[in-house]
Amino acid sequence: MSKRTTRETVLHTIKDMHRATVDDLAAAADVSPVTVRHHLNGLMADGLIESDSVRRKVGRPYYVYSVSEKGNELFPKTYLALSSRLLDEMKERFSGEVVTDLFQGVVQGILDDHTGEFEHLPMEARLDYLVDLLEDEGFLARWEKNGDKYDIIEYSCPLLSIGQTHQEVCTLDTVLIESVMQVKIEQHSCMIEGDNRCRFTLVAPLEAQEQLIPLAEVETR
Repeated sequence: MSKRTTRETVLHTIKDMHRATVDDLAAAADVSPVTVRHHLNGLMADGLIESDSVRRKVGRPYYVYSVSEKGNELFPKTYLALSSRLLDEMKERFSGEVVTDLFQGVVQGILDDHTGEFEHLPMEARLDYLVDLLEDEGFLARWEKNGDKYDIIEYSCPLLSIGQTHQEVCTLDTVLIESVMQVKIEQHSCMIEGDNRCRFTLVAPLEAQEQLIPLAEVETR
């Protein structure tokens, strides 16, 4: 994945934080506030972000920035009217267990395409790989280290619309995370439930018998 430009970093950070100040964006992009304001002016002119004035008890007000409706259209999403109808039909014809198995089959296909690329990587390099892989599948995510634990934060989900009525689709990214990282995860927030982002914590290595998707290439499916 190519490195983001400063403009892209500013826009992604606003999306990630939901509402961001100039200082937030300068820190995230590692540039000066003057440079940030230059990019904010361009993004505002293009209609991709909006600003709100926040009054202080003392001193001048400051501005916070959020992604506009037009800006949100730049982030990965799916227009899934047909997919929703297909899922409705699948759920009419098959049991919930079969539908879940089908989604795990999708994950297995993704893993088959990347066999040998990540299994040897140490933890943080594998997290970097996972973030890139999620982005390839339409998710925008990052990871953070908190003490001795690692968190994965998704701040844009391509399945958000369809997930409102078909929560089974949430298994796609959770199984993919567990399968690549080979650890159990705990989920603390979910965009489908109204949160600004999905947050997961890696909690413990999977035992061999618990591995949802084997990392070894599947010979027969």
